[in-house]
Amino acid sequence: MLYSLTVSNYILIGSLETTFPEGLVIISGETGAGKSILLGALALVLGSKADSSMVGEHGENCVVEAEFGITEELKRILADADLPCDTDRLVLRRTVSKSGRSRSFANDEPVSVSVLQELAGHLVDIHSQHQTLKLQDGRFCMEALDLWSGCAALREQCAAAWAALVASKRSLASLEERLATARDQQEYNNARWERLENAHLIPGEIESLEAEQKQLAHAEEIKETLCSVENILAPSDSASPTQELREAVKLLDKASAFIPSLESLSERITSARIELEDIADEITALNMRTEASPERLEQVDERLSLLYGLMQKHGVSSVEELIAERDRLQGLVLDATDLVADVEKARKEVAAASARHSELASRLHLKRLAGAPGFASAITGQLHALDLESAVFQVALEDVTSGPDGADSVRFLFSATGSRPSDVAKSASGGELSRIMLSLKAVMARFRQMPTLVFDEIDTGVSGSTADKMGTLVCSMGADMQVFAITHLPQVAAKGNAHYLVSKTGGITSVRTLDHEGRVMEIARMLSGATITPEAIQNAKSLLKQ
Repeated sequence: MLYSLTVSNYILIGSLETTFPEGLVIISGETGAGKSILLGALALVLGSKADSSMVGEHGENCVVEAEFGITEELKRILADADLPCDTDRLVLRRTVSKSGRSRSFANDEPVSVSVLQELAGHLVDIHSQHQTLKLQDGRFCMEALDLWSGCAALREQCAAAWAALVASKRSLASLEERLATARDQQEYNNARWERLENAHLIPGEIESLEAEQKQLAHAEEIKETLCSVENILAPSDSASPTQELREAVKLLDKASAFIPSLESLSERITSARIELEDIADEITALNMRTEASPERLEQVDERLSLLYGLMQKHGVSSVEELIAERDRLQGLVLDATDLVADVEKARKEVAAASARHSELASRLHLKRLAGAPGFASAITGQLHALDLESAVFQVALEDVTSGPDGADSVRFLFSATGSRPSDVAKSASGGELSRIMLSLKAVMARFRQMPTLVFDEIDTGVSGSTADKMGTLVCSMGADMQVFAITHLPQVAAKGNAHYLVSKTGGITSVRTLDHEGRVMEIARMLSGATITPEAIQNAKSLLKQ
């Protein structure tokens, strides 16, 4: 329930702080006093649209704060949003600046407006003067019937099944599009992949081939050079450098008997000789391997030409990139094959999701069909109690294209005389619409478990005994929940457990709690107008005693 409301600098409300009790709370006041402003402040803190026009003249911001009791469902929502819920109270606060920017808080923690609205959906149901238009809204009619018929959980399952069906259809469409594209390009991709596959690509191959090509192209020159070096290192007509070095070592070894330091020089010459012999062996081996081969040169040229051509064709600069392109094309070729199986699997999933949704929609239809007569009878009974003795209220279920709510549309039919019921929006007067809406709200309140219900002049268009009966009905709802009734009717006002008067003084709207005498005078004003007569006062006292 709503425990308190604090408003600061909101339109014509300078400062307001008030608490509310359980049961039926009456709010009254002269036309233009600001009752709608008070309701607007409550709507603001519950997540309605904010703009700069809400900020009054006495500051840079307006602030609205409301304190509610916490239910287990609210604790779950708070926990899901990582908000504190360690007490039995929930404080919502909304601030709006002159720039139109708003900030929202739940238990002093910043929250988004969407979280605020989700919380509000479990706190307060506001019935405004124009909400009778909802009688033309198929979803509102369906929600009312489903609450009565116990279809809420089944409808959630149906909505989840529909979401799954839509997702599976979207997935199938995506796969079919990919398959069509893959098939269009499959032959082209396959030819490109086969050419790369048949090239037997090897990482680093092109560098190796380029080096070999240089050797083969200059084989004669290289061989001539190697032969010259061989002749220098091992001349045929004189002693080789290695032989000369051997003689030098012998001479130094003899002299080392007189100069010991010559031994190290001898060792160094020996090392140089061994290194020179190794070099000579390697040059000889390399010379033997070097052969001029026009055939091999032609093979290398052809291989390089193939690789260069493939690189140019695929817009790459290395064999490694060609290998990556080959693997990519192979994936596309294989993808086209795998997609056929994926599409078939997706079609089965769509069929299964469709069957699941159809089964739930059928169950939902049967449950609504079974509940409709009882629901219509309950509303008709309420209307009879509100001085529409001949009224008939019916529920029309019609087949429509499947959707998240099943395959039904729901319309309410009404006849004040009992003959030929037709669409309620076309056949009911303003006063009849108010009574129909009140009857619906009374029935729905049993099932929604909404802690607070606000009626904004739901008694518009009615008077006399009907107003008294509407007041009795609203009062009976207040026995199980907190009900706010903004009203101009004394018969309704007299039923309240508490009465608040909204007034305007010097352009400033204020709200005060009325004691018994205050209630008498306010109800008397509602009875007689600006001039309060003794008869009106006596009548007001009589109404309050009932």
